[in-house]
Amino acid sequence: MPKKESKNKSFILRIDSDTMDAIEAWAADEFRSTNGQLQWIITEALRKARRLPKKRTSEDKSKEEEPE
Repeated sequence: MPKKESKNKSFILRIDSDTMDAIEAWAADEFRSTNGQLQWIITEALRKARRLPKKRTSEDKSKEEEPE
């Protein structure tokens, strides 16, 4: 199975040390990296707020590829 091309963007995040300590401890408890934990926290918050874009189905993708 081919790997999906990553479209991750990098940015700087300033966070206070107490919050960072809590995130690092949480990440360790979940067996994730700190970065992975932050990504999970953000994704969960966006999902709960219904702010994530809708996932495209394979049917949607095939419609784009069909000539009209």
